Amino acid sequence: MASNILFLPFRRTNAVSMSAAIKQYISTKYDQHPDMFKKDLDTIDHIRTNAVNTLEAHVSGIQKLTLYAAQLVWIGGKFPIDIGVDFAWYPALGFNTQRPESQNNLRFELANILYNLAALYTQLAISLNRSTSDGLRAACNYFCQAAGVIAHLKDTVIPDLRTTPPEDMDTMTLESIQQLLLAQAQECFWSKAVKDGLKDGLIAKLAAKVCDLYDQAADYGTKSDTISTEWIHHMTAKHHHFAAAAQYRASRDCLDKQRYGEEVARLRDSLVCVNEALKESRWINKIVLGDLQGLKARVTEDLKRAEKDNDIIYLVPVPPKSELKTLDRAGMATARIPQEVSDPYSTLGDRGAFGQPLFARLVPYAVHVAVSIYDERKVRLVNTTIIDELEGLTQKLRDLLQSLNLPGSLQALEKPLGLPPSLNAHAEEIRQQDGLHKLRRSMHEISKLKTNDAAMYQEGVGLLKTEAEDDDKARMKHGTDRWNRHPSKEAGKHLYAKIDEIDGYLKSAASSDDLVKNKLKECEGAIDILGSSPRELESYIPNSKRATLTPAVEQAVDGLRSVLSEVTKLEHRRKKKIQEVREKVKYDDINSAILAETARFERDYPMQKIEPAQFENLFDDRLERYDGDKGMVSEENEFQSQLTSRIKEANAAFTTARRGDSSTKEREQALQRLENAYFKYKEIVSNLNTGRKFYNDLANIVTRFTDDCRTFAYRRRVEAGQMETDLSTALSNLNLNIQDQKERHTLRSHYAPQQQPAPSQQQPPPSQKPPPVAEPLAAPTPKRAPQPEPGIWNPTQGIKFGGPPPSAITQQGQQVNGNAHHPAYPNANPLGGGQWDVSRGVRFG
Repeated sequence: MASNILFLPFRRTNAVSMSAAIKQYISTKYDQHPDMFKKDLDTIDHIRTNAVNTLEAHVSGIQKLTLYAAQLVWIGGKFPIDIGVDFAWYPALGFNTQRPESQNNLRFELANILYNLAALYTQLAISLNRSTSDGLRAACNYFCQAAGVIAHLKDTVIPDLRTTPPEDMDTMTLESIQQLLLAQAQECFWSKAVKDGLKDGLIAKLAAKVCDLYDQAADYGTKSDTISTEWIHHMTAKHHHFAAAAQYRASRDCLDKQRYGEEVARLRDSLVCVNEALKESRWINKIVLGDLQGLKARVTEDLKRAEKDNDIIYLVPVPPKSELKTLDRAGMATARIPQEVSDPYSTLGDRGAFGQPLFARLVPYAVHVAVSIYDERKVRLVNTTIIDELEGLTQKLRDLLQSLNLPGSLQALEKPLGLPPSLNAHAEEIRQQDGLHKLRRSMHEISKLKTNDAAMYQEGVGLLKTEAEDDDKARMKHGTDRWNRHPSKEAGKHLYAKIDEIDGYLKSAASSDDLVKNKLKECEGAIDILGSSPRELESYIPNSKRATLTPAVEQAVDGLRSVLSEVTKLEHRRKKKIQEVREKVKYDDINSAILAETARFERDYPMQKIEPAQFENLFDDRLERYDGDKGMVSEENEFQSQLTSRIKEANAAFTTARRGDSSTKEREQALQRLENAYFKYKEIVSNLNTGRKFYNDLANIVTRFTDDCRTFAYRRRVEAGQMETDLSTALSNLNLNIQDQKERHTLRSHYAPQQQPAPSQQQPPPSQKPPPVAEPLAAPTPKRAPQPEPGIWNPTQGIKFGGPPPSAITQQGQQVNGNAHHPAYPNANPLGGGQWDVSRGVRFG
């Protein structure tokens, strides 16, 4: 039904089963069984069905939509936003209303539900009887609530979407809609003021604010790709309409205050504004056009009367427009967010209007996130501040011994024949582990893991590349005007970011692999000898003559042996301590503590959403149990500093006592080479274990990446197929859309600087010459047939009966221009009666 105000159409969706996805998620991610929540699973599907089928203007739909929205916000704290349901919604505005957009995103679902709530409020406002004061008051309230919902959607929901918002929910579109709804709310208040007979000065202020709001709505609309040009023309016409209405009411106020010159000036400006509005007559509906024509008739009549009276009776100079005082504004419409939307938790619970929240007995998803955060923080703390520090201290000690040629020089002197016991133990360990073969086998396995990860990664990259090539081909084929979806790199921004991220992982891992290979290459021969038989090992190490030990040498040997023994004990002690810390980490389970803290939160703040950040104090208290281990690291560092000094002193005394004795030099070098090879072997084994874990973890990342790429490519392919179908079957509509886009571009480039100055614009002071005003935007006007001469009937005109059309006449015989709730411009046409009087006959022309 035609109206002089606009409403938002509903967004539509397809039926989906949320319960199936939630049940699957609970069974795989939670310790609780899904059957515990059978009633809640049935309820969530039921309330969604009620909400998405609310497509009529009835007040019962408000509760259905707000109930579902509140439960969506609540379960957002229990589950991740990508719960596993593809919500498909059809846009309500723009040119792609027949192609749905799907997202696996609970917040996307919430955004669409809130949009439909705003649409419902606007349609309820349209359905009211706005010819009464109560109807106008209720319509104004509905429009203010709709504007509040749009503001909440724009400022709170869309920024938290984590994905690209739908094309009809971008910032410019939502801003235009919000300002339009506020303008229509203000217009309803203005109509009520007119109907209640308030003073003309106040009505002028109300109209000036309506003019401002429509101007802002049209300005944002020209920057949107989905607001139709019909709406923009409507808002532009309304902007000029209320600029004219404001000046008209101000002129009547001037008449009451006997400011006759100003009355004439304001009536002239009102007539200019209404003529600007009538330039949009080609694109606006008949009711809006009737309002404008009625206003013009009234302004024209009053202007003739005012000019005549002033010229004959009052003789007051008419001030130029630049000297007219800018009209004040009286803004009565504000965006009011319903409490059910701004604070949905207040509607749930024992005292809430919507009853108990769903899945209340389910451990919140934030609890699982908090456990993961603590585990990751705990492992990082222990590894970086305890284990890595201890292993680093041990490595420094080994580097020192290697630089001093220890313990090889001491072993060669004490045992000139055969194998030293420590070296024999090291060789036996390597033999049992299959030594060099184990290293090569591990490197081969890691190489296979790396190849598989790289192949999986390249598959995902190939899917994106193929999809991008297909999209570019289609864009070249159809042109950017018709193929107007986002390019691949914009639509899959997060996936393309993953390409660089995973590529960085692979390059870093390749560098580490080369480093490990070089380590093995340097000591491969020595490790091979250590893993050989005892006879082959003995033959490798040259024997030396038993040296004669002087008392000084014996004393130095005893001192050096003592400190080396302490080194051995220190290494064993540290290995044991590292193992104990790892066991401590393994059995440090924070689940019970977090559940107890969660129960306290839910008891003290039943409607507050549980967030991982709420457990920070618990994390800090829990991690204090590792303060003793960090203190132990400091003690170990201090002890090693003292031991290092003693090693250097003992080795210096040993070297001094043996100065000039080179009988064991070759044996020393061989023993030291094998000792160093043993520690290199242990280091390489540790590196390979780290590499294996890294590539296994990377396999999960690239598998998820490839799956996401496959899903993305499939969705884009389906979307492209739908677009191809639309383009091939709707060529005529496509041509209209292209024309609309060109017209929008013209509006964007000319709207702001070329609009008719409204009463909202600041006037320059009288002492200054007003700046030149740009010519107003000349909207295209339809060509009219030549007017026939009076009294001559033209067959193309048909037969018209005397008097205005019946729809334009009130019961009292006053014309209201087809808008029954607008008593603003009475008596625009002095003719009365729309009924045909037989006695008057038939009049042509």
